[in-house]
Amino acid sequence: MLTCMTSASTPTETIAGADHPARYVVIGAGAVGASIAAELHRSGVETLLVARGAQLAALREHGLTYVRPDGSHRLRIPVAAGPDEVELTEHDVLLLATKSQDTAGAAAEWAWRPVKRTDGGTGVAAAELPLVTLQNGLANERTALRWFDRVIGGVVWIPATYVVPGEIVNHGHPVPAVLFLGEYPNGTGAVTERIATGLRKGGFTVHPVPDITAHKAAKLLGNLVNTLDALYPPSALRDAALETLRAEARAVYAAAGIVPATPDQSGFTVAEIATHPRAGNSTRQSLTRAALPETDYLDGEIVLLGRLHGVPTPAAAAIQARVHRAIAEATRAGSLDDADLAATLPAPSEAAGGDPPVVLVGADEVYRRAAQANPPVLLDVRWAPGDPDGERRYRDGHLPGAVQVDLDTDLGGRHETGAGPRPLPSPRRLQAAARRWGIRRDTTVVVYDDNGGPAAARAWWLLRWAGVPDVRVLDGGLAAWRDAGFAEAAGSARPRAAGDIELDGGHLPVPAADGMATRGGRESVQATAHR
Repeated sequence: MLTCMTSASTPTETIAGADHPARYVVIGAGAVGASIAAELHRSGVETLLVARGAQLAALREHGLTYVRPDGSHRLRIPVAAGPDEVELTEHDVLLLATKSQDTAGAAAEWAWRPVKRTDGGTGVAAAELPLVTLQNGLANERTALRWFDRVIGGVVWIPATYVVPGEIVNHGHPVPAVLFLGEYPNGTGAVTERIATGLRKGGFTVHPVPDITAHKAAKLLGNLVNTLDALYPPSALRDAALETLRAEARAVYAAAGIVPATPDQSGFTVAEIATHPRAGNSTRQSLTRAALPETDYLDGEIVLLGRLHGVPTPAAAAIQARVHRAIAEATRAGSLDDADLAATLPAPSEAAGGDPPVVLVGADEVYRRAAQANPPVLLDVRWAPGDPDGERRYRDGHLPGAVQVDLDTDLGGRHETGAGPRPLPSPRRLQAAARRWGIRRDTTVVVYDDNGGPAAARAWWLLRWAGVPDVRVLDGGLAAWRDAGFAEAAGSARPRAAGDIELDGGHLPVPAADGMATRGGRESVQATAHR
């Protein structure tokens, strides 16, 4: 394997202006941060890597050993222990690659550092510099926004390993990593595009996207294998446990109105390196180094969202608790067996109140139950902001028997000052509508849309909040019904019978600002082999 020493050439990438080279300050020297710093440094982009502990000592004494499929590279990347050793200018970009549990501390530590401007003045990082968050989970961007005015969320798909201080192994092929970047809470802009251009100089594939939360939600579904992989070797039971965790996550997403993206990773693979076999994902690596993993922001994020939106997540809570016991007992990574996993996973009856309520229902099940004596009440809640054609699309084709529901008028309250973008209707008004749709106390309600689930999720949450005991979201929406080959009806449908449901509200917690994080009038739901 080739070993070479490299140093940076004159940087050419610019962020703040065409005449000023950008410097990428990478905060966190783990598998992700050090890999990004290494590739930028190798490409001649000015880079500063901020490290701590044994990693900092190794980098200062020996440099970074960066192992790639093409060989081993010894790099002398400029390194610092923290902001006290760094003089910032307005042309710097801060890349935050710490663990998620360290985001708040790192953001607060760097936010108020002085930044020299070319006009001779001095500002602070919070106002002058973009902060790019490169961690897993859904919490980091909202946390960073408490300090930084411009937060750019990042998703990093990278099969990199950090177990030995001073050494990073990156199996990514043919590029070192695939990244998705987007302004938080949503959108893209010139700064995002320029940062993406600079990162591409390091050989990365970078996709600016307007819906970064959706991409982070997709990554979190992949990351739910992390804790399982850290504790248990592969097995059929572990595969089943993973499917249970992802089913809980999808139910929570539906309730929270989060629609995961489908990220494009075409052509990106994991290459074998004979001298350095893969050491597992980031959670397993943390457990190997006796470091606290990100589990509270992976499985724990699903638990948190479930509690906010009234969806039980017993499996995620059990796995979260099990990794903390493993840390306390110094359990060796991957050393537990199926018997331990079976004992860890809760039986359905152990969930609060008995079996947890089912949120999603498949098209086959809806079709089967529609022919039974007490069929479900079907609500067509297709809707999009500013869409004037919802009624026409409903009349053109809908599930047989489905009643059209307008999310704004039927499932919303009066738009008054301070009421928020989606005010709740009064229980009395909602009860009248529910009876008009034919909802009774003993019937199942199935809601669906055709734009990925946010309207159906809103309807699910609102009806459950009001007191409808059994509400399901059609998994995959209208597209799933069509893909299954089931017929549609045209025109308008009427309820089979009058409803008698009594609603009073307050049966689910109400998220702040109707579950939305807002900034500048824009809304965003707050909410594998790779890292």
